[in-house]
Amino acid sequence: MVGSALVRRLADSNVELVTMSRDELDLRDSEATLRWVRDVAPEMVFIAAGRVGGIDANSRFPADFIADNLAINTSIISAAVRTGVPKLMVLGSSCIYPKHAAQPMREDSLLTGAIEPTNVWYAIAKISALKLAEAYRRQHGHDFISAMPTNLFGPNDNFDEGRGHVIPALMSKARHAVESGADSLEVWGSGAPLREFLHVDDCADALVHLAERYSDAETINVGSGSEVSIRELTEKICAISGFEGELRFDATRPDGAPRKLVDSSRIRASGWSPRVGLDEGLRTTYQWFLEARRGLVEHV
Repeated sequence: MVGSALVRRLADSNVELVTMSRDELDLRDSEATLRWVRDVAPEMVFIAAGRVGGIDANSRFPADFIADNLAINTSIISAAVRTGVPKLMVLGSSCIYPKHAAQPMREDSLLTGAIEPTNVWYAIAKISALKLAEAYRRQHGHDFISAMPTNLFGPNDNFDEGRGHVIPALMSKARHAVESGADSLEVWGSGAPLREFLHVDDCADALVHLAERYSDAETINVGSGSEVSIRELTEKICAISGFEGELRFDATRPDGAPRKLVDSSRIRASGWSPRVGLDEGLRTTYQWFLEARRGLVEHV
């Protein structure tokens, strides 16, 4: 999702874009990754690859989440070091901040408290990647930077109900409920947690902005600045999909962190701000989802 958004953002820029699909290169393979980076000799690397998923996927596949993400990031960062890549950006995620961090979450709150248990495997791998990039910067002077996006959504997301994040999973559930004529829709958790969401095209714009202007060891937050409860989010998605049945919130299922809002004051002070509002983003993403199901758009 993030990679394809970066491609869209950079399509009209005066740069040569070099990408590789997972079918062509397994980024967990350090030697293959080194050969590819050496052959391409990029001037800038965005690490957008990774194994991602919602609470259910994190809970069912902990080994995959920690092992794959550790391998991917270590392979790319090490290859960048060994081939002398001038600049590299690592992407973190707001879900790796402490579960009970003060809100909105500042960048310096990282590693100041316990991680949300449903997300610990992914979080540890992501923190390791951020710190590896920072370590190379501090010890050897590499211009490696990191950004901490909030919850992202948009085209090319994973709309699998069991493995996807909350927005695509709910969109898939709502669509199935409409198509099957169901009179109710079940949602994990109480519906009370508050979440911040950012459209992936806004995220891509922020990442390019930082690549051009930012050079520091400290990670920098990228968020929309607004939040919504899971219940309200579900109601918005149901309205867009046309589902008019009952919502059933299963409070026996985990909620995750009670609130996740990042402090984006530093990137805003640098001149960047988001453009896509939540309602507009949900409408266009749901339309993309429908078109993708009909084979009218290409999955990247």
